[in-house]
Amino acid sequence: MMRIGKVKLATGAAAMAALTLGMVAARAQAPDRNVWTGVYTVEQAERGRDAYASQCAACHGGSLAGIDVAPALAGSTFLSNWNNTNAGDLHSRIQTTMPLQAPGSLGGRTVADIVAFMLQVNGMPPGDLALPPNPALMRNVSITAREPEGLKKGDCTCE
Repeated sequence: MMRIGKVKLATGAAAMAALTLGMVAARAQAPDRNVWTGVYTVEQAERGRDAYASQCAACHGGSLAGIDVAPALAGSTFLSNWNNTNAGDLHSRIQTTMPLQAPGSLGGRTVADIVAFMLQVNGMPPGDLALPPNPALMRNVSITAREPEGLKKGDCTCE
């Protein structure tokens, strides 16, 4: 009986190691992107608008302008605060700390949809591929307050 437990433990550990290596490899192979090159879809932003309305608007306001102590999620202050960071960090922050009454209760896809809506409201254009539901797969998507000069949809711009 003890041997079966050790085999299951070893199999589980091997599966976890393979998953971790796969994520590292995917990150290493993923091209760097910028939010100004179309990193979300229109459909994703629409889902995000609905999720935002039900999960976020009570504190952050319908226009994402912030209310009382809840910060703005659109505009110059938001862009300044998140300038030169990445979409994975934004996704992680939302997923682990929001909504205030139930932190960590939103699934990865819902959070990615909300991030897409936030990008849309901040004037960043949509693209052909949706943001992934895993923040580790978004770390290559840089957030910049302004569109870099000469940037075209699909360009890889991050250093």
